[in-house]
Amino acid sequence: MTKPFALGDIRRGGLLAIAAAALFGASTPAAKAVVSDVDPLMLAGLLYLGSGIGLTILRVASGQTGWLFERADLPWLAAAVVFGGMAGPALLMLGLTTVTGSAASLLLTLEGVFTALIAWIVFREPFNLRIGLGMMAIVAGAALLSLGGGSGRAMVGGALAIGAACLCWAIDNNCTSRISHADAPALAAVKGLVAGIVNVGLALMAGAAVPSMGSIALSGLIGLFGYGISLVLFVLALRQVGAARTGAYFSTAPFLGAALSLVVPREAWSWSLLGAGLLMALGVWLHLTEQRPEKAIG
Repeated sequence: MTKPFALGDIRRGGLLAIAAAALFGASTPAAKAVVSDVDPLMLAGLLYLGSGIGLTILRVASGQTGWLFERADLPWLAAAVVFGGMAGPALLMLGLTTVTGSAASLLLTLEGVFTALIAWIVFREPFNLRIGLGMMAIVAGAALLSLGGGSGRAMVGGALAIGAACLCWAIDNNCTSRISHADAPALAAVKGLVAGIVNVGLALMAGAAVPSMGSIALSGLIGLFGYGISLVLFVLALRQVGAARTGAYFSTAPFLGAALSLVVPREAWSWSLLGAGLLMALGVWLHLTEQRPEKAIG
């Protein structure tokens, strides 16, 4: 059984995870605004490459040239790259061919639920009723946000593909939690480089056009912050509070991205956005104000 988390660690980990969610949530509207004409799978690859190359340059510039992984870390690292960087994005792109945007956003909230369930059931991370209620509030907020934006129509095959992508990312999150003691920038750089190369290769094999140098540069910059630095913060949060709580905080990413989209021209304010914000704020408050983490189940 995993030891209960200290209250101070929970507060610090929560803030790190929310910062990671803010960067990741901002990456989607940013990408749509500047590189909307790029093939989706190609864009995913460029974002990952920007993350991997950017973090590698930052590590080399700071004098860190080794990757600092132990032999026991390699299976977890390989699983995280395969499930999170390769299988997850491919399944998402497959699902998006038959699923509306609003339904896809709703289905993507399954990642946080799957992450928590795997952490609680498989890895025996401690949890309590307050954490469970907070997770439900965050997921409900994301669902309300999604349902407020469209028809919610989804073909069964596409929905299953997106659900499978969420499961892949949940496995990735829990595998990454097993090696969160490793150098966080190195871990994020490896995942970015491998996932980026694979996704760009798949896009080219599928006949995607090579975007302009400007789009490539902008994609790389967005990827560095939205995928690279966000992942570094995510790994640091994993060290503090584990996969279940980190996944719950990170579930605020869809709302944070939608809130940012309000500053983009022609994006309208809505009651569903307000309601989603209130529900997610309640969920985050329940987690951040957890007073007795020792009263844990599991």
